[in-house]
Amino acid sequence: MVKLTSMVKTSGCAAKLAPAELHRVLDSLPKVENEHLLGGYADADDALVWKVGDNLVCIQTVDFFPPMVDDPYTFGQIAAANALSDVWAMGASPAVAMNLMCFPACLDIDVMRQIMLGGLSKVTEAGAVIAGGHTISDPTPKYGLCITGFCSPAQVWKNGGAVPGDVLVLTKPLGVGIINTAVKAGFASEEAAATAVKSMTTLNKYARDAARELAVHGATDVTGFGLLGHCYEMAQAGDVTLRIDSSALPVIEQALEYADLGMLPEGLYNNMDYLKGQVEFPGGLRQSLRDVMFDPQTSGGLLLAMDASDAERFTETFPDGRIIGSVVEKKDYPLVVF
Repeated sequence: MVKLTSMVKTSGCAAKLAPAELHRVLDSLPKVENEHLLGGYADADDALVWKVGDNLVCIQTVDFFPPMVDDPYTFGQIAAANALSDVWAMGASPAVAMNLMCFPACLDIDVMRQIMLGGLSKVTEAGAVIAGGHTISDPTPKYGLCITGFCSPAQVWKNGGAVPGDVLVLTKPLGVGIINTAVKAGFASEEAAATAVKSMTTLNKYARDAARELAVHGATDVTGFGLLGHCYEMAQAGDVTLRIDSSALPVIEQALEYADLGMLPEGLYNNMDYLKGQVEFPGGLRQSLRDVMFDPQTSGGLLLAMDASDAERFTETFPDGRIIGSVVEKKDYPLVVF
């Protein structure tokens, strides 16, 4: 059987366009305004917010990418978990989804079936349904979902809501992009690969549920732009500075080892370029730890800004959550690592 990862140059969220190039295009487009459109890409939010009625908004997002694992079922699970995450990052619940599939003619059609079954398993776990989709023939396999969710206007989490005095909570460890690169090179251990897959297939539903009754001021998920890229968007949207405690970051241990050996995805360098001059780093910081902070994550965790008491309550009920920093008044740098 053909290995899925042998058919792609970049994988998962590392396949995203370089953020600097993407923003050059997006910033040149006319701003879309409509009385029902309450949020979208102009605010760096993870999904658009559409007012349906006084007490109901629709959350809509789309996400797809090439494989980072060879097993088609697992690839479908990861792609679905990643796409669903944008709805939870907005504080909403996914309701209905549609498949997006690019499939090479050289592969057995059962591979497509297994990818879709993997996606279905995670959509079902999320409490949503898949109701159709679209497929095209393409030399590079790609899979993802278009998802619609719903919540009340008061429940929407926005990227730009972080305020000085908040603390920052991250709900998944960093380093899956580096580990995926090591896997593709045939260098990663089985343990590291399994740890990355477990993280990527874990739904952010459970982190969202644990924070649902708390006052979340700002929220996003950490994916292709890396931890610092998504922190930067949160800082810019809220006109604040985020302080990141490098010693508090949850990191998959082997990712540091592989980063030391130079196994870095292309997207990591794109993220570094995008944030040049935007991050204050301390002297003597381990280079591999700095790399991990730029590492493009596939199906990464939620990044939540909330007051300290709520953050403590959250980490008690959701032990995978880690307090990694704080929000302060705007300084010379949008991001300060210490």
